[in-house]
Amino acid sequence: MTDLLLEVENATKAYRVGNHIFNKKQFMAVNDVSLTLRAGQTLGIVGESGSGKSTLLRMILGLIKPTSGNIYVRKKNIWRSSGRDLLAIRRQMQAVFQDPASSFNPRQSVATVLLAPLEVHNIGDKKMRMMKVAETLELVGLPTNYMDRYLHQLSGGQRQRVAIARAIILRPSLLLADEPTSALDVSVQAQILALLKTINRELGLACVFVSHNLGVVRTIADRVAVMRSGVIVETGQTQEVFDQPKNAYTQALLSAVPDPSKIHMARV
Repeated sequence: MTDLLLEVENATKAYRVGNHIFNKKQFMAVNDVSLTLRAGQTLGIVGESGSGKSTLLRMILGLIKPTSGNIYVRKKNIWRSSGRDLLAIRRQMQAVFQDPASSFNPRQSVATVLLAPLEVHNIGDKKMRMMKVAETLELVGLPTNYMDRYLHQLSGGQRQRVAIARAIILRPSLLLADEPTSALDVSVQAQILALLKTINRELGLACVFVSHNLGVVRTIADRVAVMRSGVIVETGQTQEVFDQPKNAYTQALLSAVPDPSKIHMARV
């Protein structure tokens, strides 16, 4: 697939340091970042905490306005769109965050959570919406009787499956995932990653996957962008960047990842 879906053009986000009116110092959370993503691709964005990767993701989502630069989804500038055009763009991209519990209303059932996007975008009648909820739950590996459950009745992995279901129920073109597995234990992480890969393949989704975990990104991403201090220092095909990193910072990140072949069990 060669359809250009997402374009980030010289995106910058600067915050003023301190509260004094004459203080002109700025912190550059994201500094002149450009990238593209085509339909069906998965782009991994990696870097240490504070590197700017989550800020960049939130600018793409339209949650944080860039200080300068442009962001296009299917050639439409999200910061110059309004009304129906903006609603159409928002339908095209959905997000999955690190902690689903913080983005759900605990008083709402799973069915209510999943019905909300369909109602906001006025999709179908009540019967069709309930069918869509059941279909999407099955797609993420949850039985349909989970519709009547509440989030506190689910495990962390199950809550993240509901979060993924909410993100894909509109059948968007772009999924934006911010550390979606970091709050889960290792075995559940593997299940969620496998689910995301299956969904991306079956639905033809493009994905921006933000993580500090290089192993997770290597598993899921076609391409990778390495961020440091708000700047992309290296980008390329995932295997190429991981096997032959050119930037010293990328090399340092990779050298800090334990090599399983060199780990030996201690004798008891």
